[in-house]
Amino acid sequence: MGDTLSIGRDASAADIERWDIDVGPDGDGLPAGSGTARQGKNIYLDKCAQCHGADGQKGRDKLAGTPDDVRGKTIGQKTIGQKTIGNYWPYATTVFDYIRRAMPPTAPGSLADVEAYALTAYLLHLNSIIATDDEVNAETLPLVTMPALERFVPDDRQGGAEVR
Repeated sequence: MGDTLSIGRDASAADIERWDIDVGPDGDGLPAGSGTARQGKNIYLDKCAQCHGADGQKGRDKLAGTPDDVRGKTIGQKTIGQKTIGNYWPYATTVFDYIRRAMPPTAPGSLADVEAYALTAYLLHLNSIIATDDEVNAETLPLVTMPALERFVPDDRQGGAEVR
């Protein structure tokens, strides 16, 4: 394997810092900034509603729902509920992380941090998790208790072979 393709370069510290934007469930990695659902509504209508509908109820990926929402696809005689932020996502910080990194799909990563905070607040509000004027930021977002949190069990197994 001694030969290389002689393409690319080593990542610089600045490269790594620019791409190291993941956010943990505890809020580790959240940037400065803040937003409310009131601020997020117009951003949502401008950048998200074409795919998810004005109320988060349309399109391939329904965003708004309750923990007991079982509307979805019927396969045979079994109804499979559609996963939404309100009935599936265990951490509010994950909503922010996903919006900031992957949305909108035509320009992922293009949202400013304050836009991502405002959109996160709006989506949490659509799911009846926070109020319209509740501010989400690096301090408050990790404190939001998601309705589906109890459905997730941490994998705290120890020992055994490492799975790759």
